[in-house]
Amino acid sequence: MIIVTATLSFETQADRDNAVALTTAVQQATRDDEDGCLAYCFGADPVEPTHVQVYELWTDAERLGAHFDHPNYAQMVEVLHNCGGFLKSENRLYAADDRGPVYADGKFRFDAVADTVADPGR
Repeated sequence: MIIVTATLSFETQADRDNAVALTTAVQQATRDDEDGCLAYCFGADPVEPTHVQVYELWTDAERLGAHFDHPNYAQMVEVLHNCGGFLKSENRLYAADDRGPVYADGKFRFDAVADTVADPGR
C-alpha cells in the first residue's frame, strides 16, 4: 500500500478555501476513474488557516505511477497553479502494509506496530 501526504500552503484562508472548492471535482474524478485509488482527499486544515492537508492511499506503486500520467493529475496541477495564492507543496511518500484496526476492545493495538518501534540502543 502506498500513502502520499502533503501540505499545500496558500497566501490567505480565502485562497485555501477557494482551492478546496475548485479541486473537489478532480478529487471525485480521481476516486471514481483511477484504478487503485482507495482515498484521495484535499481538506482544509482546521488549525492552520492557510493550509490544505492532502491524503492519498493507493493499492500499489504501479497504480500511483499511472496516476501521474492520468489527465486527472494534470487537471489538479492546473487547478492548483491557477486558483490564486498557491505558495508551495511539501509532500511525502510512504510504503505501508495494512496491520488491521487501530483498536481492539477499545484499546490501542500496540502489538500491531511493536516491530516498528526504534531500538533505543541503536
